[in-house]
Amino acid sequence: MTRLIVWRHGNTDWNAGSRVQGQTDVPLNELGRRQAADAAELLVRLRPAAIVASDLSRAADTAAALAALTGLTVSIDERLRERHFGEWQGHTMAEVAAERPEEHARWTAGEDVVGGGVETLDDLGKRVCDALQDAARLAPAGGTVVVATHGAAARQGVGHLLGWRREQMRTLRALQNCHWVELTHDEARGWQMAAYNVGVQAGRPVPPPV
Repeated sequence: MTRLIVWRHGNTDWNAGSRVQGQTDVPLNELGRRQAADAAELLVRLRPAAIVASDLSRAADTAAALAALTGLTVSIDERLRERHFGEWQGHTMAEVAAERPEEHARWTAGEDVVGGGVETLDDLGKRVCDALQDAARLAPAGGTVVVATHGAAARQGVGHLLGWRREQMRTLRALQNCHWVELTHDEARGWQMAAYNVGVQAGRPVPPPV
């Protein structure tokens, strides 16, 4: 059985300010670096065989915290980048809602945004799913691979990997910063979700809500 850990990056100042990051390269803040270090202390116990990350620094630096404990080199894959939010990037969600209400309404409803240069959900899911499948192949049979990526990218990529419809994907709450999804794969059952939104809070592991 192969295990795949899909890990969201740590906190950034734009996260804290509810500002749309998308593919803007925003670094981890002090809290984010601490979150990454705390999460890495748990993930190292899974004895990962490989670590893969988005090339955006908030994900790559999150992965680096685990690499420092394992001695592994982080492989970079641009397909793991966050959803491209086009003209929304750099604005707060309140600004988007006020200035682009029709686009924001479609986003809130889980529909593709028409206008603004926002990447479609299918395009996002397919590219991240392809990257996850390639990452999983880096581990020997029975091994674990940790993939550091982004919130929307993780949800859509995992959903595509599991073959879920868009309506099913919307039942997943957003991953918290530095929390992860655990997936397993075997020849008989294919991909299955073992845990969702697992992480560290106040220095203690948080049990998965599903």
